Amino acid sequence: MAESLTQPREEQHPEQLPVSLPSDAGHEAARSHESAPARVSIPDILPDEDVFAYVRRVRGGFEPRLYQQVVGAANELKEGDVAIGVAAADEVSRRNARELLARTRLGDLDAYPLIEERLYSYMQGAIEPSAQARTASWTLGELKAFLLSASEEDIHELIDGLSSDAIGCVVKLMSNEELAAVGRKVFNPLPGGKVGAKGYLGARIQPNSPTDHPDDIRWQVFNGWSFAVGDVVLGTNPVSSAPESVAAVESALHEILVTFGLQDVMPHCVLAHVDVQAVVEAMQPGTTGVWFQSLGSTEAANRTFDVTLEKMEAHTAARTGRWGMYFETGQGADATNGHAAGVDMVVHESRKYGFSRALKQRVGAAQARAGVAEPAPWVIVNDVAGFIGPEVFRTREQLVRCCLEDIVMGKLHGLTIGLDVCSTLHMDVSLDDLGWCLEQLMPANPGYLMALPTRNDPMLSYLTTAFQDHVRLRQKFGYKVDDRMWAFFQRLGVIDAEGRPTEHFGDPAWVYLQYRRHKGDMRPDADVLAEAARQMAEVHARGVPLAVGHGAQPWDMEPTLEREIRQLYNDAKAGLWTDLSPEFIAAIPDAVRLRTRASTRRDYILRPPAGEQLEPSSERVLEALRARHAGRYDVQFVISDGLDARSLMDEGHLQPFLTTLRARLEAAGHRVAPEHLVLTLGRVRAGYRAGEILFGDPSLEGPRALIHVVGERPGSGHHSFSAYVTAPQARVWASPGAVDHNITRVVAGISDTSLRPEAAAMEVARILGELTSAS
Repeated sequence: MAESLTQPREEQHPEQLPVSLPSDAGHEAARSHESAPARVSIPDILPDEDVFAYVRRVRGGFEPRLYQQVVGAANELKEGDVAIGVAAADEVSRRNARELLARTRLGDLDAYPLIEERLYSYMQGAIEPSAQARTASWTLGELKAFLLSASEEDIHELIDGLSSDAIGCVVKLMSNEELAAVGRKVFNPLPGGKVGAKGYLGARIQPNSPTDHPDDIRWQVFNGWSFAVGDVVLGTNPVSSAPESVAAVESALHEILVTFGLQDVMPHCVLAHVDVQAVVEAMQPGTTGVWFQSLGSTEAANRTFDVTLEKMEAHTAARTGRWGMYFETGQGADATNGHAAGVDMVVHESRKYGFSRALKQRVGAAQARAGVAEPAPWVIVNDVAGFIGPEVFRTREQLVRCCLEDIVMGKLHGLTIGLDVCSTLHMDVSLDDLGWCLEQLMPANPGYLMALPTRNDPMLSYLTTAFQDHVRLRQKFGYKVDDRMWAFFQRLGVIDAEGRPTEHFGDPAWVYLQYRRHKGDMRPDADVLAEAARQMAEVHARGVPLAVGHGAQPWDMEPTLEREIRQLYNDAKAGLWTDLSPEFIAAIPDAVRLRTRASTRRDYILRPPAGEQLEPSSERVLEALRARHAGRYDVQFVISDGLDARSLMDEGHLQPFLTTLRARLEAAGHRVAPEHLVLTLGRVRAGYRAGEILFGDPSLEGPRALIHVVGERPGSGHHSFSAYVTAPQARVWASPGAVDHNITRVVAGISDTSLRPEAAAMEVARILGELTSAS
């Protein structure tokens, strides 16, 4: 799960509502606002009419917008499609849209791109022309029938000629059972092993730490291996993207693999921006593994990630070794970042796989140029489904549908695709629901899943797959682990020759003992195990749980840990619905109260754009403040509740951060405005709007900085907040919309139990110094 995947940290994570919403509750909320989009009604169609004939009949000629709407209306209901006005009005409309699509020829679909821009042309260039010509006269209905009836060999002969739009449309025509049938038929295993092969279910160990502490990371790897889990990649989401910090985490992961002699069996990855990974590789050659980047489906969407086509071509061209690229995607990311361009989430997701396919070919070409006799690009895609929130989709049934669509689309692009089957705290998908979702998805045989000590990520504060979920799924569905790693787990002694758990199963201290032995440590076992116990206690004290032992069955969580995780879950629920108290606001020096257009906390959670826009009276307050400041200040503090107001209100959190930061900045010569803007029901982009009003005077000289303190999503127990640092020239602030996440730096995980506020303030000051010196 990439920190920058879709949204800032305050928006990436929350959880289930205190009570389940009725199925249309979100739409009722949307209808209460003037901007609520209409749904697509297709009451009747003519016999043998396809999409294009329907559009021409209804509009008297081709109309791109109606074309997009008909294609979107064929989707199963998802809130993200409702928000952009392409969801079907009712089941009749959905069935009619699907029938129109089923009659549409692939050649016609490719002749009328749903969005046409440079990245689309790049994706199209990766298609094999002769294979594409074979299916140009097929209808989507015929393609669906072929995929369900043909052999895997026949499908592989055809898929290189399928466009991303065709793949994105054909899955709309399939039931969940049909999607699973295609998923368990088509496989694209990685070179050198069995990851992604039929009958194999791999695992990416995700050893995240709230403080990027190397010991937290190491021990979660030992923990996963103690359950015979973790054969695809060791992939950590960094809190800090500073090259020095990323380099330390890269080195910690690399050292584990080298110690056990696994560096040629599986890679590691620190999921920082690809530019940062390249810098770290230059700093420490040979210490980075597979390189990571989140991808969007259009050039505009990729700019949100500070990614361009040229940049990705350059980085993939450098991947000439054993490990290639790791891409992350997810339905809804384009829409929530304002880049849907009228096209539904399924087609956008398919195009991300099209981009991945093209970049995979680029890696293969780089290997060939480097003299590799038989290029075999090691490229994986991780579909992060459920990470954004209820504005994309809300229920466990929708999560399953999304994952099934994505498995099939990824495989039909020739990719090795895995899943992060996850839930945020404001979705109607609970801890227990996730287990149900996994079982619905297993018949489709995804390449791999995430793997954490528990279902609760201690840094990203969201719910995903636990180590013991893998044990349960392997037992129930008969899936295997990559043969090379299975042999390693047997040598490690956590499973026996028949693959059964030993007395060391679920014991990370035992894995640590083997680690020390591989490093030549000859101390008595008791001494090493005592050291392990001390280190594990320190890891737990930093808020990172380890799954030690198990319950009645090897796939059951140890009861004490189970209770702890459920307590964190309940704590997160409370945080999600907590507001900043009047007493707390009154204690903030020189507080200036502002509001967004969100009417209530429920509206804020279910309708994110409302929390990104300031209400008119607050804009007038800022205009008056701008006049009073008269350009004297170059730094402004903004404070928003985000998704957990407690992160600001807890003792020892906000006050020491602000005090230390103001002192550091003033000592460095910055002119910090005395007022603290306190924004209720605010998201990160609302801060950008405040900056536009305060600093948007092109006559001002020099950079102007907004430091936005926002409560993070709850779930980790730390009650953490983040600080977003944005410091462009005033002329950039003066251009509405020019300031966005791509030019903002973030310091995350700030609390008295993780990254301490005083230390975080010094890091923010350091980052601001870098930004202003570069402006």
